Amino acid sequence: MIEKLNVKRVIIVIGILVLSVLLLFILPHNLKNGGLTPSKNKLFAASNIPTIKLYDENFTEVGTIPRGTSVNPYSKELTHQEKEYYKIKYNDEVYLIEKKSLVNKVEEAVLEEKLYVRTPVTVYNNADDSSIASMIKKGEQVEILGFDKIVADGKVNKYKIKYGDITGYVYGKYLVETKELSLQNYDENGMYQKHLKRVNTLGGGSAGNLDYYPRVKPKFEDNVMPKEVRSLYLNGGVLGNIDEYIKLAKESNINAFVVDIKDNTSPGYASPVMKKYSPTNFERAHNSFEYYKKVIKKLLDEGFYVIGRITVFKDSYFIKDHPESAILDNVTREPFNHNGSFWPSAYNRKVWEFNVELGKEAAKEMGFHEIQFDYVRFPDRTLKLEQEGTIDMKNIYKEEKAQAIQGFLMYATDEIHQLGVYVAADVFGEAAHPYVTGYGQYWGAISNVVDVISPMPYPDHFNAHEYDFDEIVWTVPYKLLKFWGENYVTVRQKEIPTPAVVRTWIQTYNAIRAPRIEYDAQKISEQIQGLYDAGLDAGYMTWNASSSLSKYKEVSSAFKKSY
Repeated sequence: MIEKLNVKRVIIVIGILVLSVLLLFILPHNLKNGGLTPSKNKLFAASNIPTIKLYDENFTEVGTIPRGTSVNPYSKELTHQEKEYYKIKYNDEVYLIEKKSLVNKVEEAVLEEKLYVRTPVTVYNNADDSSIASMIKKGEQVEILGFDKIVADGKVNKYKIKYGDITGYVYGKYLVETKELSLQNYDENGMYQKHLKRVNTLGGGSAGNLDYYPRVKPKFEDNVMPKEVRSLYLNGGVLGNIDEYIKLAKESNINAFVVDIKDNTSPGYASPVMKKYSPTNFERAHNSFEYYKKVIKKLLDEGFYVIGRITVFKDSYFIKDHPESAILDNVTREPFNHNGSFWPSAYNRKVWEFNVELGKEAAKEMGFHEIQFDYVRFPDRTLKLEQEGTIDMKNIYKEEKAQAIQGFLMYATDEIHQLGVYVAADVFGEAAHPYVTGYGQYWGAISNVVDVISPMPYPDHFNAHEYDFDEIVWTVPYKLLKFWGENYVTVRQKEIPTPAVVRTWIQTYNAIRAPRIEYDAQKISEQIQGLYDAGLDAGYMTWNASSSLSKYKEVSSAFKKSY
């Protein structure tokens, strides 16, 4: 009997100790929270802006919470100055939040009903692919129907919108709350005023109608771009000899290759995207999908930075498959033949879609570090034909040429950046001049958007006495490129908030105009030195259309030098 009583006493003592511990740790916590415990019902922070205000027990604002954040409110409501609040726990602290800022489902967390277009936007058919429904111009109002996802800071990635009879998705970063904000132009330190003065003189558009808002230029942790990219160009027809190019590169201080994915009438590989969008490109590819992938893998395994090149708006095979997408000759009613090639209209969104889908496929399947878009322009020297009505550019959205080019590159970077891959754009050397070119390239509008801008200042493409040089300019490449770089490129780069890396194409072929001088190792070296002395030291790419191995070997001593 005594033993049973002792056992009972022990149990009672243990029970008292457990209760004391519970009271010691739990009661102060409950007292701190007004004697309340969190509800098991999860709610979500909601607002018409990315963050929601948080308050302390004195109803003083002390911080914010991103919308879409899930919380467990304490069950009892509080009222202060006719507003209702819930007590919540966030980041291990207790706060007050207005009851109206909490909803039952994350799908209800975005409260905007209408927004305005700050930058001309691409409208996607779906939230998770590249297919294009339409575009909407700056200043227009859109109705908000929903969204795809809320990112970490409470901002919306893509809104589902309605605009007239158009329904689709647009990136949230291009929308603002008021019409007044949407009509403003980015003008830090009067930067925009310089562009505003450059009006449409050559048929490419006015610089003041382009977008200069800062862009995030990513640095992908698992895809590090070399500070200096020294690259050989390879067309799709020479990949059967890849081992020889690798050997030369390793002996010559080359750390990168530019490899054609698609050149005009010269597709690099039989791409499934080509099969879908342009069967002729698919059928006439130089390499099979499997062999091309094997070559690119070998380059990657050997440690090279590998860039995939795509010609965009010069594509005779695409026009063979889709003549309705071509710039039209109004006289013959056939696709316009420009110097022996056919050009899809840069206003045509199906053309945008094809080339970006091709870039995405190449990035995912082949492993390219960077996708480079060439021929991101309209054909040159067509203004008179346009004025006469001889050709029809198929301008369905009534855009200026430079607007269409910038819009394409915004679309391309938005899509390809999601894969952790950089985007480059090739431009004529003329694009660094302070005007909008007749074919729609304007340095500031392009450099501000892409990660790498790759000008092509081939000396034999300049006028013989450009910049009032006494000498014929391609006989003095060092002097020419240093002058061009210092007086044009570096100036243009300072006119925008987020300039791209400048990586320049160099002439690696003999001059094609009289005097037809040989571009030997000395002339190659002079080009590189001129660029580097002008501050354009992010590297170079060798342009030789045939990717001549013998030419590369002949001038390789220029690549071995340090500049």
